[in-house]
Amino acid sequence: MRTLLGALGLVLSAFAVAAAAATPAVARETPAPPLERAVDDLVAAGAPGAVLLVRHEGRTLRIARGDADAAKRTPLRAGDRFRAGSVTKAFVATVVLQLAREGRLDLRDPVERWLPGAVPGGADVTLRHLLNHTSGLFNYSEDPRTFAPYEADLGYRWDPRGLVGIASDHPALFAPGADWSYSNTNFVVLGLVVEAVTGRPLATELRERIFRPAGLRHTTFDDRPRIAGRHARGYVVDAAGRRQDVTDLSPSWAWAAGALVSTADDLARFSRALLGGLLLPRGQLAEMKTIDPVTRKAPGGAGYGLGLLAAPTLCGQAWGHDGQYAGYTSLLLNRRAAREQMVLLVNRTGLTGETGRAYGRVVEAAACAGG
Repeated sequence: MRTLLGALGLVLSAFAVAAAAATPAVARETPAPPLERAVDDLVAAGAPGAVLLVRHEGRTLRIARGDADAAKRTPLRAGDRFRAGSVTKAFVATVVLQLAREGRLDLRDPVERWLPGAVPGGADVTLRHLLNHTSGLFNYSEDPRTFAPYEADLGYRWDPRGLVGIASDHPALFAPGADWSYSNTNFVVLGLVVEAVTGRPLATELRERIFRPAGLRHTTFDDRPRIAGRHARGYVVDAAGRRQDVTDLSPSWAWAAGALVSTADDLARFSRALLGGLLLPRGQLAEMKTIDPVTRKAPGGAGYGLGLLAAPTLCGQAWGHDGQYAGYTSLLLNRRAAREQMVLLVNRTGLTGETGRAYGRVVEAAACAGG
């Protein structure tokens, strides 16, 4: 298990940067051979399985290759469920902005107002600082204590406040608003704020405010290790190159920062609902997409808004998020005011070497297909 935890440490503390260079694609009525070959190559390079969805003007192309379960050699299907990792942050940010629209909170509110004593210096850290990762709060998932319990029990359940406590044991990285640093702690704190404001579980708010209105029938915010329904099992590769199944790792370690489970179609549908104005009005969408000089320090110089990553591409500005959760890599991008989406899901983390290059080629092959 120590070998497994070493592999987890490598993949869970990093913020995936693929979105900075990714470009969404245009779907065709029949499969595009270059896209098929690129996904085939990704599987041949070491990904157990991969799902690529590209959508343009109402037409959708789905490609699924490889295995959902490598041990049983169960073929992956385009509708299989994956852990979406940090794509969860875009969902949580949407709920926070909805509450702001309703006047139930203000993005200028200090954390201390809603969670007294929970965060050192909480009187100076605002909800906006949390949303755009300028809080300076240490990323708890970079502390080995986060994953130590899983050496004995993959089902170990973290309380969100315990995760915030780990982060609070570390000094702030910088004064709030002075710099940018991606931190899962920001969104765990936001999840707790949502619960404090509404008096209801975060899972309930996500279901009522996003899943149901957007028609996401295969999306859940999970708090249990086992994924319900037909799903892809997730794998990490240790230092010796051995593939290990970590599907049943408790999602409690990620909670509001990454515990979502979804499908490629549902993630594309969420993106259309959000960027198309169903979930937030135009003014709040503009605020969500605001990039300032500090948040432009996100990987690749793409910039980070309020729970939303900006990705300039050869074919125009894209918006979305990427994610890495133990055993799962995800990328969601939207372009042309919700008319184009690209979703890429892989049931492995640690996409380095040839696997990482093959992943990049899939994104490249999907780029700018429609101009």
